[in-house]
Amino acid sequence: MAEGNGRKINRHSLEEKFIQDNGSAAQEKGGSGNAPAVNPELGKLIRHRKRKTWSPDELAEGILKGNVPMLSRAITLVESHHPRHQEMATELVEKCLPYAGKSIRIGITGVPGAGKSTLIEALGNRIASPEQKLAVLAVDPSSSRSGGSILGDKTRMELLSTNPYAFVRPSPSGGTLGGVARKTRESVTLCEAAGYSVIFIETVGVGQSETMVHGMTDFFLLVLIPGAGDELQGMKRGVVELADAVLVNKADGDNAAKAERAVSDYASAMHLLPPHPGKWTPRVMACSAKTNAGIDVLWNTISEYITFTKANGYFETKRREQNLDWLQETILDLLQSEFYRHPGVASLLQKYTAEVAKNKITPYFAARHLMETYHQKKITL
Repeated sequence: MAEGNGRKINRHSLEEKFIQDNGSAAQEKGGSGNAPAVNPELGKLIRHRKRKTWSPDELAEGILKGNVPMLSRAITLVESHHPRHQEMATELVEKCLPYAGKSIRIGITGVPGAGKSTLIEALGNRIASPEQKLAVLAVDPSSSRSGGSILGDKTRMELLSTNPYAFVRPSPSGGTLGGVARKTRESVTLCEAAGYSVIFIETVGVGQSETMVHGMTDFFLLVLIPGAGDELQGMKRGVVELADAVLVNKADGDNAAKAERAVSDYASAMHLLPPHPGKWTPRVMACSAKTNAGIDVLWNTISEYITFTKANGYFETKRREQNLDWLQETILDLLQSEFYRHPGVASLLQKYTAEVAKNKITPYFAARHLMETYHQKKITL
């Protein structure tokens, strides 16, 4: 909306009027009634905008053809919290599922400032090609007020974003952790159906998001930086145990020697961790995403891991377990979503929250009565 003389002007209406006026002018000058507007692309844009919704069938057809705008619309639909959109998204994912599952899914996490996005761009540009298309899904921290993504991954991966064989999609992580997991899994399915054979899922190194991403990927990479030996200070031991490889990034310039020492220290420490469930020996290596040093070694390590785990059956076993986890997570997320949407629960929740905070009632009492309300049982207070 633009402002003019104290009143609001609809930009879309102005664009439509522009096309109508130019079409009329062409006719007045002797042109045919079918004369194109001065800017035919603008006409296409407006006609496109008029179509507000795309059916699951249309979206699926576009995705299977590798249509990137359709893929973007489909992921937006998956991310929507609107009940009708969620129904459509479920139908869409079901249509795409038979064409998915053939990619390599790589999870990437690490301490803040480790250069994950720079690494993803360097590795992504190394592997993205007509024969091997890459999709990058970034699980970002979200604003607690707006629910939107704080970090703009496309601005952090400018070169990769312009690569015709790469698709970069920053995703907000608003909502429950289970909700984020469901949306990310469904986005992976859509990307695979669109022909992307390698999927990167980046997460910030905070909270439970690392475990979530590990639960939906084939290879899990932990990115650290060289320092004074306290690089793991902010990382939980459990996250290190999940890693299939540890990468010391920013191993260039004055950091090169520190990086080599860090690699040696981490390699020794990895031997103290429990055995890998896939009988794989986690690798520790140095890399400079800035200079591309070590990028080929990293990709070769990932490829070796995939070959190794497919040969011993762990790859498929892990995929099956992840699908079962997806089922459980989806059930819990749907139950939670339905519970909070219940009008009776919504009206009582604020009251009970205040009373629990003032220690007037116990959390169990409040929860039990909220459940009774959800089941539409009569409550006597």
